[in-house]
Amino acid sequence: MSNTVYVLNGPNLNLLGLREPEIYGSNTLDDVAAMLEDRAQDLDLRVDVRQSNHEGHILDWMHEAFAEDARAIILNAGALTHTSIALYDAIKAITVPVIEVHISDPTTREEFRHISYVGMAAAHTIQGHGVKGYVEALEYIAAL
Repeated sequence: MSNTVYVLNGPNLNLLGLREPEIYGSNTLDDVAAMLEDRAQDLDLRVDVRQSNHEGHILDWMHEAFAEDARAIILNAGALTHTSIALYDAIKAITVPVIEVHISDPTTREEFRHISYVGMAAAHTIQGHGVKGYVEALEYIAAL
């Protein structure tokens, strides 16, 4: 097993820091990546942070993480969380643990956000802790 943690971000997370800052905060995805890289060094881990607005890219990256025997995947699938059975199936198909992260708390938002196909298959979920949830996920992985 490698010490690499894939950090996969789904649709619209490229707009982090600009999109609805009252919900998602003012940090950008680059800020999140820098925060994770700093913490990963302390934990003797390596992070590979990626973002795509296309579901297929995320699926391919999950398969890549499996093929590369990655330590884990941190997945913020964005809206795909609530719609993608393909992501559910991919998580079930691989042996790499997937930690689901949500910046906001979906259970306090619109009703359609209360269902998480990702969460149904993920090893652990962290939600509602802002971008610090990514760091919490990394710390969770280090303790596995």
